[in-house]
Amino acid sequence: MVRRGRWFGTAGIGALVGVMLVAAGCSSGSSSTAGPSSSAPAGSVSLTINGAGAPPAASGSAAGVSGQTITVYSGQHEQTTQALVADFEKRTGVSVKLKSDDEASLAGQVLQEGSASPADVFFAENPPALTTLQENNLLTTVDASTLSQVPTKASSPGQDWVGVSARAVAFAANNSVPASSLPASVMDLAGPAWKGKLGLAPSETDFSPLITAVIKAKGADAAKSWLQALMANGKVFADNETLISAIDKGEVQGGLVDHYYWYRLRDEVGASKVASGLHYFPAGDPGSLVDVSGAAVLKSSSHAAAAQAFLAYLVSAPAQQIIATSHSYEYPLRPGVSSSADLPPMGAIVSPAELGDGKPALALLQDVGLL
Repeated sequence: MVRRGRWFGTAGIGALVGVMLVAAGCSSGSSSTAGPSSSAPAGSVSLTINGAGAPPAASGSAAGVSGQTITVYSGQHEQTTQALVADFEKRTGVSVKLKSDDEASLAGQVLQEGSASPADVFFAENPPALTTLQENNLLTTVDASTLSQVPTKASSPGQDWVGVSARAVAFAANNSVPASSLPASVMDLAGPAWKGKLGLAPSETDFSPLITAVIKAKGADAAKSWLQALMANGKVFADNETLISAIDKGEVQGGLVDHYYWYRLRDEVGASKVASGLHYFPAGDPGSLVDVSGAAVLKSSSHAAAAQAFLAYLVSAPAQQIIATSHSYEYPLRPGVSSSADLPPMGAIVSPAELGDGKPALALLQDVGLL
């Protein structure tokens, strides 16, 4: 399978776990001081970006940040992020130094850099990396006007990061699998029917939120037994791209992926040649997980106003339209903006508070030997 760019998620989780443990040992309580607040932080900027037909330059006080340069650490889809950055730069006159890598590696780097981090913005695929930075008191409050652009449940309860887009867990299956044999619950994948047929990509950062959901629904002991059964049933792949390709070729019969990997595969091989499909678990099942990407301004940022302007841009209509029409195939979060792809309706977003920092999931993955 030819990659169209770098779609991160395969490295860095183990490194992050190590850094998290060090940070926890060095932290004095390490709880966030960012509580709910309706007031914007010092240096906040009001960025007015109109609809898709807006002129290139943003109006209002965004002019006050023109000419500044911010550094963005991004674990989000690189090609889409590059498109967002280019449009933001054109509209505001703010320059962006973009550092794209695995979000777990980047979060670990910020933890190590602390207040000396050159990053102004952290942009992640999943809430746990953001929550880890929040718990180490490294984030500042997002402007209230920015938070108000997307549903409240899509952002941090502490208001220190804002939701930008969403993705759903799905079970991808080869077309040779009869509909009657598809799992009714993600828990069914531990059963004997999937012995030797299942594929897993446990080192992807997308995988740990699903483990958290199973822990929440069934308890840690049951989640461990389920994960061990999945290991016994399955074959481990390095990343979700490799996994979805193996499913399509029939190397394995099915596997758990975020929905967009299948859509990218369809683009890659062509709709007439794709030999697999997606199955979504019913609401209430831990496999029905929908979580969000999000962005935050680091408390140590020396360009806080421009960084807040970038977050305001990410939830604006033009930025959400870029997300809606991109090959990321994620769900935009801004009301009134819909994906142009043939995605099914988005399910209920799981609260970032329920996903936490992901430590129990990472510990469980290490305990059973998948990390």
